[in-house]
Amino acid sequence: MKPRAEALAQALPPLLLAAERVAEVAMHGVHGRRRAGPGDAFWQFRPYAPGDAAASIDWRKSARAERLFVRENEWMAANTLWLWVQRDAGMRWRSHLAREDKQHRALLLALALARLAQRAGERAGVIGAPFAPDHTRAAFERMAQYWLTRDEEATESASLPPTVPLPRFSSVVLVGDFFAAPEELKRRMVTLAASGVRGHLLQVVDPAEETFPYEGRVRFTDMQGSRQLLSERAEDLRAAYQRRLATLRVELATQARRLGWTFAVHRTDAPPQQALLALWARLADTPLAAGTRDANMNESGGAAA
Repeated sequence: MKPRAEALAQALPPLLLAAERVAEVAMHGVHGRRRAGPGDAFWQFRPYAPGDAAASIDWRKSARAERLFVRENEWMAANTLWLWVQRDAGMRWRSHLAREDKQHRALLLALALARLAQRAGERAGVIGAPFAPDHTRAAFERMAQYWLTRDEEATESASLPPTVPLPRFSSVVLVGDFFAAPEELKRRMVTLAASGVRGHLLQVVDPAEETFPYEGRVRFTDMQGSRQLLSERAEDLRAAYQRRLATLRVELATQARRLGWTFAVHRTDAPPQQALLALWARLADTPLAAGTRDANMNESGGAAA
């Protein structure tokens, strides 16, 4: 494992630079996140709801409208963005249709998203990491170092997010292909949601994993080399494979909706900026501007045409 660890460490500076560039491009097309909470800047009035503190009622507005209204201020305290990237052996696969493997793209997007959040004054951290989230560049570099030098491919945490308590009102972004253990992933989503966090799933896939372009006699081997399948007519497997992929996405998207989360898909042959903008818009609770939607990302989880 030592040569691989050294190779990953050498990839750290280029990955950081690429993430900075992706975040820089995205900065020109996004706005800061605005949420209700403690602060001085007025945001909006909304109708009073049971459970609201009497001190939050704006009596002047309520008197004019003849109904109770609550005054909400913009949330000035920095939110925390928690990130997790799947890093098992399957994430290192790359087909002839892509320039980089899924793990590299997932790490690039996670780091770019973290940098975007930090530039907006928010803290970013890694779920299960031994260091606290922060908004500094040092924290950004520490996240990359942790992901690239920690060898987890043989552990459960490489395929599934750890079950650790997170602060309420945080945001969680899980990035991976989610092929390894989808049923356990759904259970862990429930655990995370019970903490009061809002989550987002971004499934990163190779274009060949959607189109299944194989024909004729093909030998399929898993990344560990322990399982093989020899098909004389690979094209006969395409329809069944794509149905199974679609079923997985529907299940993950359905679970996400039940929990108030979101689910989206990104292919590694698409520009990373598109996925970053779409995900940031979801985090910011704002509609995507025209022209920024990633054609490979959708709420239903269906494959792009």
